[in-house]
Amino acid sequence: MLVIPYKAFAFFGVEASLGYWRQSPSGTMEYQGDSLDLKNDLNLGDKNQVFGRLKVELPLMLPNIYVMATPMSFDGTKQLTRQITFGNTTFDVNVPFHTKLTMNHYDAALYYPIPLLKTATLGVLNVELGLNARQINFEGTISQNTTGLTASKSVTLYVPMIYAGVQVKPISTFSIEGEIRGIAYGSNHYYDYIGRLKVMPIGPLFISGGYRSEQIKIDQNNVKADTTFSGPFVEAGVNF
Repeated sequence: MLVIPYKAFAFFGVEASLGYWRQSPSGTMEYQGDSLDLKNDLNLGDKNQVFGRLKVELPLMLPNIYVMATPMSFDGTKQLTRQITFGNTTFDVNVPFHTKLTMNHYDAALYYPIPLLKTATLGVLNVELGLNARQINFEGTISQNTTGLTASKSVTLYVPMIYAGVQVKPISTFSIEGEIRGIAYGSNHYYDYIGRLKVMPIGPLFISGGYRSEQIKIDQNNVKADTTFSGPFVEAGVNF
């Protein structure tokens, strides 16, 4: 692996990594009923989840490719002193209920670097611009075992987004990087911010850490949400 890639990837670049993101949910969600606070009403706690990403830099005028997989799921149990309604189902007062929220999503972006910028700055600065397509597999379920009441909503959404990335590499073994994917239309918006510090201790290997935040405000398919999922992450990978 330390020898072959330099020949195998002579005409294109590859960056691949796996990491852990500590996801902290906040905000509100509503589906045919009450607006429910993710923490105070549903008691959804922080979750450590694995994510993976792959960048392929192609030669000539071909667009570069960036794919990423981000699992996201939360669950919590709560007992409230008021009735709540979800999916046109009203859950009883003072009886525990369980919530499960899943928002797994997958990204595929095509992008180009700003021409000659990296060369002009002697490899210190690189800026990437492109289009990103995101698939979101959403599922929300609230159930009350004591009463047998349950309500759920599942939907797959496809979201087009703008992608922009920047890398600042003052020395060969260290870089500062930022990424944004986002779209806004009407009263809806969806922004995904990533910032990382990357260290390359030996050969193609790197380790990095940073912070990621997803800010979502949607009103679609009877689902209303104004939520944020954010927290630190660490990752390790290779860059040829």
